[in-house]
Amino acid sequence: MNTNFIVNDYVLIWNLLFQASISDSIYKLKQKIWDTYKTEYNNTYQDKASIIADYKNFIPNDDTVYNILLENKVYEKLRKQADKYRLEVMHIWDKNKKETNYFYKNIARLKVANHTMFIVNKELNMIDYPSHNCMIIGKDIDKKNTLLILLDINKKVLYNNIKRYKEGQHRYKDAIVELALNEYATRLTGRSFYQSGKPELSALKRWLYPYWLMYLGVPKGELANYMMRDKIVFDLEKYAYEKELKKMNIEEFIDFCIRNQRYIVRERKTNQVEIL
Repeated sequence: MNTNFIVNDYVLIWNLLFQASISDSIYKLKQKIWDTYKTEYNNTYQDKASIIADYKNFIPNDDTVYNILLENKVYEKLRKQADKYRLEVMHIWDKNKKETNYFYKNIARLKVANHTMFIVNKELNMIDYPSHNCMIIGKDIDKKNTLLILLDINKKVLYNNIKRYKEGQHRYKDAIVELALNEYATRLTGRSFYQSGKPELSALKRWLYPYWLMYLGVPKGELANYMMRDKIVFDLEKYAYEKELKKMNIEEFIDFCIRNQRYIVRERKTNQVEIL
């Protein structure tokens, strides 16, 4: 997956207008525009899809609101901040590009389209996925763990490139996407992340874990090493090694787990114990 990180004035302005205000100055500016140009402000809300669809050639039907922001010093400052934030995100992405490519090729095994990443101000605290190959990124970078932003971005991409599942099945998708991200984070950092994630998915992830290792193609003789690495133990003798799993992509693996859930889930009490 190739990516293009850009700051686009229309995307940035739209989100500043219609997301929560990120500062007192932008709140006052928005309020002033609203008081004077209510109709134009409301009409601008309809532009989002058109901007994303053809951001290079987008021309608003009415550019009143856009021009007010473009000519304002408050926006000028915010634009510079977005440009700086873009460089920070790009640095993290480029530094870890090898592992990210491995993630899609060897862990998810999905062909993902090239993506345009629209960068907005990090104070907006958002990651939006408005279309199949576009994202809007504006989320603070944790200085103590800069890789979190990378995980957030790729979780959004992966989740939105796997088909939707009906009620009662989507939790398998959630759990397996989280397992994939656990493995991705483990490879990025050199330490296991399998104990992290949503608490409500932890039990299902433990049940799926033996099959997940087979899906990754971990040789039978190395399963014990992975169990110790990830602090999850299961009885090796009670699992037939499913060689076909390593030939699947992540969506096919989700389907396999849903089809065989009565065999996978019922083994919890006798076959799996989490190390405390």
